[in-house]
Amino acid sequence: MNRINPHKLPRSKWTASVPRQRQKHFIVTRVIRDEQQRVIGCELEAVIDRRSYNIDWHELEDDSRWLMGWK
Repeated sequence: MNRINPHKLPRSKWTASVPRQRQKHFIVTRVIRDEQQRVIGCELEAVIDRRSYNIDWHELEDDSRWLMGWK
């Protein structure tokens, strides 16, 4: 399990454990917050084709799906 401080998510780098459509490396480009300013999600941008995906930031804690940094 990856331990993540949600306030350090912006510009962090991630590697998908199981790449899809050649997309393996991602950068967090935006952090999504609720009305109380709690982090509820993030936007990941694929490095290879610059597509963006919104996910719940807790998904990044699953090390069977995401690895910290670029591997």
